[in-house]
Amino acid sequence: MIARLRRFLSEEDWTFAPHEVPVLPGSPGTVEHRTRHRIAYGIISVLLGLTGGFGNALISANTYTLQGALGLDPAQIAWLPTVYVMTNVSINLLLIKFRAQFGLRPFAMIFLSVYAALTFAHLFVRGFDTAILVRAASGMAGAAVSSLCLYYMMQALPTKWRLKAVVVGIGIPQCATPLARLFSPDLLAMSQWRTLYLFELGLALLSLAAVAWLRLPPTTRSKAFERLDFVTFVLFAGAMALFAAVLGQGRYVWWTNAPWLGWALIAAISMLAAALAIEHHRVNPLLNTRWLGSADIVRFTIVTIMARIVLSEQTYASVGLLTVLGQNNDQLVPFFTIIFLASVAGVVLSAVTLDVSRPAHPIMLAIGLVAIAAFADSHATNLTRAPQMYASQALIAFAATYFLGPALLFGMTRALQQGSGHIISFIALFGMINSIGGLAGTALLGSYQQIREKANSAALVQAIDPTDPIVAQRLQAGGAAVSRVVGDPALRSAEGGAILSQTTTREANVLAFDDVFRLIAVLAALTFCYLLFLMIRRTRRERRAALSQSSA
Repeated sequence: MIARLRRFLSEEDWTFAPHEVPVLPGSPGTVEHRTRHRIAYGIISVLLGLTGGFGNALISANTYTLQGALGLDPAQIAWLPTVYVMTNVSINLLLIKFRAQFGLRPFAMIFLSVYAALTFAHLFVRGFDTAILVRAASGMAGAAVSSLCLYYMMQALPTKWRLKAVVVGIGIPQCATPLARLFSPDLLAMSQWRTLYLFELGLALLSLAAVAWLRLPPTTRSKAFERLDFVTFVLFAGAMALFAAVLGQGRYVWWTNAPWLGWALIAAISMLAAALAIEHHRVNPLLNTRWLGSADIVRFTIVTIMARIVLSEQTYASVGLLTVLGQNNDQLVPFFTIIFLASVAGVVLSAVTLDVSRPAHPIMLAIGLVAIAAFADSHATNLTRAPQMYASQALIAFAATYFLGPALLFGMTRALQQGSGHIISFIALFGMINSIGGLAGTALLGSYQQIREKANSAALVQAIDPTDPIVAQRLQAGGAAVSRVVGDPALRSAEGGAILSQTTTREANVLAFDDVFRLIAVLAALTFCYLLFLMIRRTRRERRAALSQSSA
């Protein structure tokens, strides 16, 4: 049995020509495939990307349904997507070295099998603790599946298009979120939350079968792990998990009301500082602190975090506004169809127009589009519905996938210029930026929306005068609406006041979301101006250098 398993995981039946040898240990070889094999690799890549993306998207898109089905309060249900990020954000630190030391085939089969087993375990989840455990393990497995999506897409396109393949491979999982909202109503209609997990299990099993059927070209192996790697990983992963927990839970338990948030931040900062101190003095660091602290990488981090924050407009603000106005996933099928198509268009156009020499231009364009779209959404009213937001949300969905590939390549090229050892540092940074940045965006926008809702509600309530004829008419109309079921005049008057209060709360929420849209527009505009400043300064420096060389 063990011998059969070893043969199943073996990569020894592959032979390489000199030009096909992998560039880095842990990455697949550069093999020229037949057309039918390329098509198969492309289909499997899409399957893997959507499988990895659905791991968190199905939960995030159906939190209200799962909350009722599992009997959880809002703070508890928020732990499910948060825990997924807590484990997903840092696991690539170990996965990269695992691939380099043990090969791609064991990596693919082991982690896909784990992912399928954990998804199967979802069907038997009854309690909150078990659900947390399963989502945490799924976060780790999901990172491996997304990596496989990237590698399969690299085999699907010719060698000269490998960078375009990276852009497509990193963008496919991003298309899972609108698809999850499209499929969810039909899935939930079948058997409530269990059908979601059955769907995820089916994708996991299909992915496992596809990877077992069509192998990736193997990689070269090298001894990658060192003892201090595990110390650094424990400290770094613990710090990232605590940061994610604070950002994911802060707006539910509120930032100043839960003492554990402060203690978690203290522990996270201490653990991160310890990890960086260890890595700073290592000969072969897992995290290259000197490179990560360079000016280019710091600017890249600032811009990418700001981009992730403003792109939360779609996942939180627009969907939140439509939910407040009474629309749910069943009524938003055309809305999410447009978002999905715009996301696909962003991935394709980003790959087609890729220019390694100018990676900042797509990022600028994407952030500029977000600023325009958010400003357009800031004029929403209680009459706004999904059709009025088609154009703006399509722009944001396009921007979300259009910027991601160039941002990855911007950092990747700078890491490769410094040597292959910097790849792990960059992957860790990029994963942290995207995961923690996304949580930070939702936390910031959600907290700001709650603050503005309270302020707007107070202002609206102060403006209500019962002696005002219009207010009296609204109270009377509210009471008349329940007159057939409430006979007592005093109770009817009270019901009229309750209905007016609900209307006031809804208006306060709409105004608060308008404030959120304006905040996003301002942040996006500032980020755009900062990028423009950096580009102008760089151009001037290049011109001065050229003039000095010509004069010399």
